Amino acid sequence: MPAPAPASGWLARRSRAGGLVLAGGLGALAALGQAPLGLWPATVLGLAGLFALFRRTGGWRRAAALGWAGGTGHFLLALSWIIEPFLVDVARHGWMAPFALALMAGGLALFWAAGFALARAAGRGAAAWIGGLLLAEAARGVLFTGFPWAQPGHAWIDTPLLHWAGWAGALGLLAAMLVAAAGLWHLLAGRRWAGAAGLAAVAVLYGAGAALTPPPADTREAPVIRLVQPNAPQHEKWDPEKIPVFFQRQIDYTRAGPRPDLVVWPETAIPVLLNDAQPTLDAIARAARGVPVVLGVQRMAQGRFYNSLVVLDADGGVTALYDKHHLVPFGEYIPFGDWLARYGIQGMAAQNGAGYAAGPGAQVIGLGDLGRALPLICYEGVFPRNVAAAPGRADFMLLVTNDAWFGRVSGPYQHLAQARLRSAEQGLAMVRVANTGVSAMIDPWGRVTARLPLGQAGWTDAPLPAPRPPTLYARTGDLPMLGLALLALLAAALLPGRRPPPNGD
Repeated sequence: MPAPAPASGWLARRSRAGGLVLAGGLGALAALGQAPLGLWPATVLGLAGLFALFRRTGGWRRAAALGWAGGTGHFLLALSWIIEPFLVDVARHGWMAPFALALMAGGLALFWAAGFALARAAGRGAAAWIGGLLLAEAARGVLFTGFPWAQPGHAWIDTPLLHWAGWAGALGLLAAMLVAAAGLWHLLAGRRWAGAAGLAAVAVLYGAGAALTPPPADTREAPVIRLVQPNAPQHEKWDPEKIPVFFQRQIDYTRAGPRPDLVVWPETAIPVLLNDAQPTLDAIARAARGVPVVLGVQRMAQGRFYNSLVVLDADGGVTALYDKHHLVPFGEYIPFGDWLARYGIQGMAAQNGAGYAAGPGAQVIGLGDLGRALPLICYEGVFPRNVAAAPGRADFMLLVTNDAWFGRVSGPYQHLAQARLRSAEQGLAMVRVANTGVSAMIDPWGRVTARLPLGQAGWTDAPLPAPRPPTLYARTGDLPMLGLALLALLAAALLPGRRPPPNGD
């Protein structure tokens, strides 16, 4: 009887390879819940399939491979916009695009691999799987500067479940997604009570979120903020022939219509360094007719460049300055950048080899009768901890960005979705102004109350919603969800029934 062993081994290896391919496909299916599609049922279904495969694994190594395959499929599709920055200067950077996407997807998938392996070491049930992935996604948002983009829970952002971000943050939305996926598997596997309980819990949260989110507040007496969107495509933004066109658009939009209470221009909105910008700032102040203006600008200090935000008064003087402190790795800076620049390697948005220098950290700036604003520049709005690090609670968040780097398919919409999540988490409105869009006013419940579409030049005046009282998440951050994840893993490890089924691999 030993003769069939080689064939049996070959079939087992083929089966395992097929399982990894299937896991990659299910991960990609789960990515369809990300903006702009927002197909959250696909995310539930894809994750349910990954949970079914996880249940069949016989050891943590196999579970790690399964998690990596699922994560790679997920991030390949969800982060496909990552190739867009490399296409701005195709001759110089285009060859890097496929490698960048593959390395990014495969690297981020290592967190899912670790989460699946940790879960399998603790057990093979839903509690272990949910706890392991929660910890993996929490780590992804922090380690190596962090990158919490495209969490599966983000698929809930355009649903009433966004209400609960004020209680449990992004990890809470992820937990609800994982519970729904595990519940669906239990239901389809014939474990009706367990499946129905999980799905019913998420359905109750969905309905309660819709019922508890109040209608938009009356903002007739609220301050009015002007959002200015010049729509300068990245490949034209610094073209000497186009620079005057984009600048004049912003001047015209600033002086148009009735006077607002504040005018906001996007990231890197003017073509000169702040050090030499006084004539430019004077022209902006004249166009604003006495209204303060917030804009993004580059500056140099002590031989280093900074990506900054300034507030201008009626005379064009700078009354507040903020330097971006959470920079984009390999975009705005690159490790050993001065040395690598000798070989033609530097960050795509960098002014010199080492790129931008990081500012001292989060801060809150005063804007007179408008209150206190927390400034954020582009990528900083992706991180809950950048908001939590502020020295005191602001009255609203003020984000300027240049999403022209992200293309026009999915990146800008995913960036906007995460801005909505930050507002819902903190109970604060956000003024979001983007070079090419989507510029938006977001209320403290995460709803967009005014917007300028992607790829359109223009301006809009939007009332500034008042803040809510500090949410539970604003007071506690991710600690409660991290505690629940650890408890789930501990319970899975201590309770009976953690052994795999026979021939589970």
